[in-house]
Amino acid sequence: MKKIIFTVFSICILFSCSNDDESTTTEFDAKQYPQKWQLIEMTGSIANVPPTRGNDMEWQEYYILQSNKTFIKSREVNSEITEATGTYKFITLSDDTYIELLYPSNNILIGNCTAEHKELIRVNTNDKLTGTWAACDGPGLFYQRIE
Repeated sequence: MKKIIFTVFSICILFSCSNDDESTTTEFDAKQYPQKWQLIEMTGSIANVPPTRGNDMEWQEYYILQSNKTFIKSREVNSEITEATGTYKFITLSDDTYIELLYPSNNILIGNCTAEHKELIRVNTNDKLTGTWAACDGPGLFYQRIE
């Protein structure tokens, strides 16, 4: 009887330790640089209007974060590219973690609710960011890490 119980117990352990590869997801290493964050979706402030994605968006945009705490922001509108650079740091506010992008001077690419030379971008997950400009009727901007 002990042999049967031991055999059943051993079989249960073998099946419970199996690896389900389909449920495994790849997470980005937050310390791996450079990091490229691509704009993947935009929303407006008008209710019931679906978000725009891909080439349907008003512009294409990305951030590149370097390991030396500098960044490049690039935006393409009608085949015209505008870039800005600055420094960044991760900050924690009462509700979440953010990337604070600091620009050396005023720039048309700065999307915020103040006249300051900075942007705040909310860190949602290891591979998703959300702009905070929508809090003051700016567009909702959603980014995904692609590198």
